[in-house]
Amino acid sequence: MNIYFQKSFQRGFGTYPLKGNELRGAIEAAIDVGYRAFDTAQMYGNETDTGDALAACGVPRSELCITTKVHPDNYTDETFLPSVEASLRALKTDCVDVLLLHWPPANGEIAPSLLMLRSALERGLTKSIGVSNYTAAMMQEARSVIDVPLVTNQVEFHPLVNQEKLLAAAAETGIPITSYASIARGEIFKHGLFSKIGETYGKSAAQVALRWIIQKGVPLNTMSTKPENIRANFEIMDFTLSSIDMQRIDALTATGYRIIKPGQLPWVPEWD
Repeated sequence: MNIYFQKSFQRGFGTYPLKGNELRGAIEAAIDVGYRAFDTAQMYGNETDTGDALAACGVPRSELCITTKVHPDNYTDETFLPSVEASLRALKTDCVDVLLLHWPPANGEIAPSLLMLRSALERGLTKSIGVSNYTAAMMQEARSVIDVPLVTNQVEFHPLVNQEKLLAAAAETGIPITSYASIARGEIFKHGLFSKIGETYGKSAAQVALRWIIQKGVPLNTMSTKPENIRANFEIMDFTLSSIDMQRIDALTATGYRIIKPGQLPWVPEWD
């Protein structure tokens, strides 16, 4: 089974942009609620703090899923593997559960970094590998570049952007989608439909949006520093949205709201 579809890891806790005591407190609260999957990245600058918090959390390492991502600046023969080894030291682990390429290379040539990623797997630095922020065409190409399973393409996925092309590519390539920015960094609260639907189920607007993602077959990451929100974001498995409510939310994907836009970072591709 794909690691992100395991019951314990389907709901992950994202760590961006937290650092220091704020991050450690959030991870402690997340552990108490039941989170066992944690997502970080070299780019976030918080791998050491994440490693400290997880090492002190009291949960055996074998029960955790730790994901980190390689910075695009490290997609070179000289820096790729050393950067991953540095991440492992920061995270206080001999091996991460999932290692992702954080972004496609700026030049669009994805094969070299994918082969470096496979090398990290072969060296035992990670149990699984995947990508992030790939387009549908890149997913297709990745499938032809390496024959090692890619466990995810982690992308911006929420009810205010249409990602049907990526979902179709996931079905075609066998590379599942996972979600970041799952409530569009609060943008969903500008749409009353989520609260209205939530009243029917006794759930909040955020819980409705997150449940929609789960019912799309997409594991997700959420982040908060507030214990009550951390708990609420986790408690989304005890209700099911009706097909009618799913369709009503589907209609909002035409909004086309994106947090990450082409040109915002050097590596952002032209989205599908």
